[in-house]
Amino acid sequence: MAIRQGLLALLDEGPAYGYQLKAAFEERTGGTWPLNIGQVYTTLARAERDGLVAQLETDDDGRVVYEITAAGRTEVAQWFQEPVRRETAPRDELAIKLAVAVTAPDVDVTAIVQTQRGETMRTLQQLTRLKRDADEDADLAWLLVLDRLIFDAEAEARWLDHCESRLARKAGEKAVRRPASGRSPRAAQGSAR
Repeated sequence: MAIRQGLLALLDEGPAYGYQLKAAFEERTGGTWPLNIGQVYTTLARAERDGLVAQLETDDDGRVVYEITAAGRTEVAQWFQEPVRRETAPRDELAIKLAVAVTAPDVDVTAIVQTQRGETMRTLQQLTRLKRDADEDADLAWLLVLDRLIFDAEAEARWLDHCESRLARKAGEKAVRRPASGRSPRAAQGSAR
């Protein structure tokens, strides 16, 4: 949905053709979420079907120009006013990978966590460099996106630390339950005296 509303918000600033909308969307988001031009035109076709945009005449180069309708302006206004609800969690490949790995035999889950932490830290460093190099006055939209990406990477690093800690606790519990000698933990303690 955010792509549709994002394109509508751009059209609310004035008529445009598909490639202009694609370029403006990517510029405003710092290229973080690149759009396929086919996706732009599919979204515009659906928005036209739903009465949110209308086609104007083609420009001198034969490109179809779109403008927002009153219904489209209403949808954009509602989008800006309503909070983003997180009722259903998005699919997270890393969470899925760890959930499956924990239940799979002969998988070193700790190694997966450590490998991911390295990647997350590299990403965090890259994002921090991009933020440092951005122009505070000219790149406000991009800086807001960068801040979100940095906060997401920091949260992922904290989550990975938590996962590793939980895995270590679980491994410790298993070691206490199943001593190497095969005897119960109390029997093992008794023979150590």
